Amino acid sequence: MPDPTAPPGAPSAPPTPPVPLTALLAREDLGLRLVAGLPESGSADDVRIQWVHTSEMADPYPYLLGGELLLTAGVLLKDPEMYAARVVEAGGAAIGFGVAPVYDTVPDALVAACERRGLPLLEVPPQTPFTAIARAVWGLMAQARLREVRRVSEAQQGLAGAAARPDPVPAVLQQLASRLGGWAVLLAPDGSALHVAGRAPSREAREAVGRLARVVSPEPDGAEPADETATSPATSPAFRAATARTESGAPGSAARRAPSSATDTVGETHLAAYALGGGEGLVLGVAAEGREPGGHTVAGVAVVLLSLLTAPHQGADASGRTAALVRLLLGGTPADVVRDLGPGPWTVVHGTRPGQPDRIAASALGAALGSTLVDTDGETVRILLSGDRRIEPQPGWTLGVSAPATAEELDTADAAAARALRRAEATRVPLARQRDAGLGELVAPDEAAVHARTLLAPVADSPVLTETLRVWLSLHGSWDRTAVALGVHRNTVRQRIARCGTLLGVDLDDADVRMELWFALRYA
Repeated sequence: MPDPTAPPGAPSAPPTPPVPLTALLAREDLGLRLVAGLPESGSADDVRIQWVHTSEMADPYPYLLGGELLLTAGVLLKDPEMYAARVVEAGGAAIGFGVAPVYDTVPDALVAACERRGLPLLEVPPQTPFTAIARAVWGLMAQARLREVRRVSEAQQGLAGAAARPDPVPAVLQQLASRLGGWAVLLAPDGSALHVAGRAPSREAREAVGRLARVVSPEPDGAEPADETATSPATSPAFRAATARTESGAPGSAARRAPSSATDTVGETHLAAYALGGGEGLVLGVAAEGREPGGHTVAGVAVVLLSLLTAPHQGADASGRTAALVRLLLGGTPADVVRDLGPGPWTVVHGTRPGQPDRIAASALGAALGSTLVDTDGETVRILLSGDRRIEPQPGWTLGVSAPATAEELDTADAAAARALRRAEATRVPLARQRDAGLGELVAPDEAAVHARTLLAPVADSPVLTETLRVWLSLHGSWDRTAVALGVHRNTVRQRIARCGTLLGVDLDDADVRMELWFALRYA
């Protein structure tokens, strides 16, 4: 990510990862020796080489971009103090001084000047050509680039696999936190955390992530700012620059123009916030102790996946379906809106999973089945699908599927999907479908309904008894599975079935009686 504090026209860092100075010093074939100038941290690990440049100019400043290992034999070295100062001013990373053919040793004045400024100074032995050093740097860069590509590729595969899991959003966040070795959070527009993964950073870092989230997803002009905590805001140049960019919109505009991402640091913790697409106002926040190559790219992959997983997924026919919904809410009947809904037929799917499915999980299930018509009460997800399609099991979900139905039959299909779901839960299978009518098609529906009302009249006033009898018969008289399907104790099932037998005046152990009752319940 380019430095937002850099002046206009300043060169950006090269696309290849920089090389740690320690990696160059570790090359025994080069024989380089550090003679002066460790940075303030006291560690050569913090020095990164981005380029290699050879110059014999008395003032190398005009020819440096920053981050160079400057190689020189000191042909025109007249003022070591000025020379070191100009290299530091240009942003040079280190000096490599060849001790032949001009000097037999590194000049003491240059050693002292570099030591005072914390500019690493390397002694290059006579047998090491400058081109060998440049070739070694490029080789190390290529190796680092290959490691970065592999890391990003593996992260992409891991994130894609997480997105295909039953609970995709938390799974993607967990995978991202693991790949970055840090913390990931999905923030709602009001700043609350929807999902969190990884080891949480300090309270100060979490608060700074919240402030970055407001940078990439700011409040409209004139809105009251969100309640701040007692700690002081982030004051790094990157944070100030990002905030300044969001406030530079035209006066009176409806909302401030925000960047798609913003970064900051708190101590040794690197922070970032990314605005998700999809118009939901969600923000991804990350915190990591280190800044590994490719981390920004990995986070970008997660942003794309999370944007897709949390977006409304409106199709080309969304406007017609929205119109149908409005008409239903205003008192219309399914028959009135069937042309807006689509040609049909329609299939109703009910689904549950371990834990309560939230809106995002419900939308992800709808997307997997190919529908945006999704509803959830926090326990069961209901999905309406257009067309006569084959519904397949979904990992982590238990599904009940109705038979294809017309718009006028949607209430019946909804009840059938609910019964299929209870059967799937009771039999511990991932998917159960509404059973075909079979021999029932040989009897006229109106005649079957009259017979059903007559036969079931003694229990018709008790929906609890009727539903218990229906589930018990569908599960072949199993007390335990019926109890699981209804969420009651098995003794309760026994008492209810015994009560049904008494009221109906029949022997429920008789297979013919059970068959007739099951037939009647199909039309009740």
